[in-house]
Amino acid sequence: MPLAIVCILLAGLLPIVSTGIAKAGFKGYDNRNPRDWLARQTGFRARANAAQANAWEAFPFFAAAVLSAQWMAVPQARIDGLAVAFVVLRVIYLGLYLADRANLRSLIWMVGWGVCIALYLAKLW
Repeated sequence: MPLAIVCILLAGLLPIVSTGIAKAGFKGYDNRNPRDWLARQTGFRARANAAQANAWEAFPFFAAAVLSAQWMAVPQARIDGLAVAFVVLRVIYLGLYLADRANLRSLIWMVGWGVCIALYLAKLW
């Protein structure tokens, strides 16, 4: 299995990790109404929930970029490298979101988005 496909799986799991961080260790968590509960959170829990939403938003664009690059027969090593870069950037993004480092987080988001664009354009170089 190509490393890039593994990266799609990992990117698909990152929102779940973010949600787990938002919910972990909290005694009053309401599993009957988790979205309302999460919407009322503050601090790192609210930021983890926001990171979860952003991870879901970024996932389809990334997954389609990897699959498009493979369909266009881009060299697999190039696809793998870009896919790994995206996942690493998303992990950094999550850490910066939790640490409340908004400007650096936004920069990392832009670089990650650029990696997706590079996947779409990788056949050109």
